[in-house]
Amino acid sequence: MDEQALLGLNPNADADFRQRALAYFEQLKISQDAWQVCAEALAQSIYSDDHIKFFCFQVLEHQVKFKYSELTEVQQQLIRETLITWLQAQMLNPQPEKTFIRNKAAQVFALLFVTEYLTKWPKFFFDILSVVDLNPRGVDMYLRILMAVDAELVDRDVVHTSEEARRNTLLKDTMREQCIPSLVESWYQILQNYQYNNSELTCQCLEVVGAYVSWIDLSLIANERFINMLLGHMSVEVLREEACDCLFEIVNKGMDPIDKTKLVESLCQVLQSAGLFSIDQEDDVDFLARFSKLVNGMGQALIASWTKLIKNGDMKSAQDSLQAIEAKVALMLQLLIHEDDDISSNIIGFCYDYLHILKQLSALSDQQKANVEAIMLAVMKKLTYDEEYNFENEGEDEAMFVEYRKQLKLLLDRLAQVSPELLLASVRRVFNTTLQNWQTTRFMEVEVAIRLLYMLAEALPVSHGAHFSGDVTKATALQDMMRTLVTSGVSAYQHTSVTLEFFETVVRYEKFFAVEPQHIPTVLMAFLDHRGLRHTSPKVRSRTAYLFSRFVKSLNKQMNPFIEDVLNRIQDLMELSPPENGYQALLSSDDQLFIYETAGVLIVNSEYSAERKQVLMRNLLTPLMEKFKVLLEKLMMAQDEDRQMALADCLNHAVGFASRTSKAFSNKQTVKQCGCSEVYLDCLQTFLPALSCPLQKEVLRSGVRTFLHRMIICLEEEVLPFIPSASEHMLKDCEAKDLQEFIPLINQITAKFKTQVSPFLQQMFMPLLHAIFEVLLLPAEENDQSAALEKQMLRRSYFAFLQTVTGSGMSEVIANQGAENVERVLFTVIQGAVDYPDPIAQKTCFIILSKLVELWGGKDGPVGFADFVYKHIVPACFLAPLKQTFDLADAQTVLALSECAVTLKTIHLKRGPECIQYLQQEYLPSLQVAPEIIQVGVPKRIFGKLFTIINVKGGETDIYKVYLLSSHSKIYSVIAYENRINLS
Repeated sequence: MDEQALLGLNPNADADFRQRALAYFEQLKISQDAWQVCAEALAQSIYSDDHIKFFCFQVLEHQVKFKYSELTEVQQQLIRETLITWLQAQMLNPQPEKTFIRNKAAQVFALLFVTEYLTKWPKFFFDILSVVDLNPRGVDMYLRILMAVDAELVDRDVVHTSEEARRNTLLKDTMREQCIPSLVESWYQILQNYQYNNSELTCQCLEVVGAYVSWIDLSLIANERFINMLLGHMSVEVLREEACDCLFEIVNKGMDPIDKTKLVESLCQVLQSAGLFSIDQEDDVDFLARFSKLVNGMGQALIASWTKLIKNGDMKSAQDSLQAIEAKVALMLQLLIHEDDDISSNIIGFCYDYLHILKQLSALSDQQKANVEAIMLAVMKKLTYDEEYNFENEGEDEAMFVEYRKQLKLLLDRLAQVSPELLLASVRRVFNTTLQNWQTTRFMEVEVAIRLLYMLAEALPVSHGAHFSGDVTKATALQDMMRTLVTSGVSAYQHTSVTLEFFETVVRYEKFFAVEPQHIPTVLMAFLDHRGLRHTSPKVRSRTAYLFSRFVKSLNKQMNPFIEDVLNRIQDLMELSPPENGYQALLSSDDQLFIYETAGVLIVNSEYSAERKQVLMRNLLTPLMEKFKVLLEKLMMAQDEDRQMALADCLNHAVGFASRTSKAFSNKQTVKQCGCSEVYLDCLQTFLPALSCPLQKEVLRSGVRTFLHRMIICLEEEVLPFIPSASEHMLKDCEAKDLQEFIPLINQITAKFKTQVSPFLQQMFMPLLHAIFEVLLLPAEENDQSAALEKQMLRRSYFAFLQTVTGSGMSEVIANQGAENVERVLFTVIQGAVDYPDPIAQKTCFIILSKLVELWGGKDGPVGFADFVYKHIVPACFLAPLKQTFDLADAQTVLALSECAVTLKTIHLKRGPECIQYLQQEYLPSLQVAPEIIQVGVPKRIFGKLFTIINVKGGETDIYKVYLLSSHSKIYSVIAYENRINLS
């Protein structure tokens, strides 16, 4: 081997050596006999370096995985002998191999097993067992090989082809017949031999048992000798975690419900008598987490048995299962309430399913009611934050607690289904007690009290948030709690979690303020002062900006008395912060968007006259326009690129803020009705000059383009005078992304105004197309995926533009471009339909072609178009599905095929019998379709037959059937993929 290249395998080697080693590995993989050198090195222990050994196994792995069938019988035998020789050496070496080498060797063994067990190596496991016997190092490798085999056969994280799945099923069936009893016996011997003197091997063996028990005969494991041994391991500190997992897998195994109940009950009796149910005396949280998972598995297994027995009508056995479940509830509650969240989390599944049972019972016993209340109290307690939670810098532990809270919320929702009255009463009691003394109560208790009120909204669902009407008891309770929340002063609590929960809850129950509007000023002040938008925490300010926007929108009818006061109070929060002032704004630009939207909503939805609305909107937007002009001048003069970028961002924010205010308008409250057209036209005139700025074009154009999209909706035809100039600037020096984002704007204008913009479209049609073609023709590197994707997206945008033009009844825009240009456009559509392996574009192209045939395909269509239909569109309908890239397993391709058939149908509708005649006499014969098939497939009067197109390409034959079906005088084609067969 190349010793120099092997130096690069060392993790400390420099980049050049590592690159050389990688290249050498690739070279050995494609070499015919290099693997033999690696096999010899492993069999004879030539190298002592761990990384070279690992490297040799990698080469062998590649050979077995991808090239094994190319080897001769002798070579295959050599690989088997190499692995067995290496395995024998493990028991004689002074030091065991590193773990990563043993794992890689086990993977190679497993790959060879999958390849050879059914044919050439049926004694695979027996040969390995005869070598390793009970030698500790040999046993270690044997167990690793077993885990690797299990991973190959049943690992659900690995996606297998249907062929691999069938092979794996056959392998498992064969193993069950031929060797599983012997393997199980070997596991028992290993456990018996090593349980007291080698905990590592014992744990490995328990892991193997747990892995295999899911797909082997359970009676081989769930018997007295095995279970007694496993239960014995539950009392050994170093073994009990693995023993727990192994018992969990046994309990989890599918079996008869009555037998399952008996198995679980017998396990529970032994575990209880061993003192394992005394949770409060156990300090080892890692073990308790595994034990909690085991109890959860046992509980869910009993519940599954109960469900099956009820379904089968075996009420007596079902009652026995229910009693067994009830007997575990006390233990479940102990685990649920445990201070360690992992232990608690592991039992939630059992708890949830138990509540589901109670929900199905016609009446609950006193004990069951007590259980429900105990679960409820446990959930309320466990929802509480602990002291260590880091609110300012949330990490992995905090994220895990958030997820755990989501699980608890599901339990709370299920509790509400079982006993909504009890839940409401419990929450009310906790809430009122806590808020009476919130000033002296710890933050986590105050937060959870408000959180519980928040959670009731989903736990006790109503239509359209009508929590304060209907059921008097519930409405009164919620109304009382909300009144307490807003009048208690708890919004002033000095902790971010409480502050945020307060605002989240008042927004969640916004309908309360329609019932008791006198509390609106109190909540508005909380939003606007140091408790909300001016809080010291950026996180609180940011979230409050969003919630404030929602609050105002939901209560627009009740906001009228406060509008001008609120607008004055938020004025400083809406200031544009240019980069040079050094002032750290309270809100980020994203947060300011919500404030501008809120201001717009307040003005537009007010009861003021149109004149007053215009004044308020002008007051809102004029500072933005003035700042914009100043900043644009500064940008034009800026030299430093960082400063240019900062100024451009600021300009973009100004445009975005103005755009966001327009979201307040609706069909009922249009810009015209509110008298605000003039203000937004002024904004347009202010912002459009940014399009001619040569600096930071991408940022500026993006902002102005978005504003134009909004103005087309809001100002309607008043925006039209600005479009030609804006388009001209946006088409200058543009790249693929610019065009891609510009075309939807033109599509919006075309679809909305149709013939009104026909002169403009005719004028800019070819300049736009030239800009598109210029970008598409730019050379790009062969492997530049990003450039290829950009071009694909631009091509789609181009075809979408043509579809909009034709679909808006404006085909004259294309027709008036001159014969040469029209022809060029049509050929690009044909090319898109046939040549590009992009089903989305192909579908669009066939829609365009179908529309053009509908508009121009009759006797009075443009000169030469009928010829174009027969020479290019008809062939496109047949050639596109015959492409190797036309994959009918893809949903988008099926849609493209459908549009292709519609195009053929449209041609026949427009051209009549002439279409059938052309197919019969010219086109189909040109494809070498046999005359008898053509005559059967395309008769003059009777349809419903089929003909077959065969396309031979590189040894692959594609067979498609074209069905011509009739319905009275109409005809339509369905091109159906039949099959692909390999002729070689």
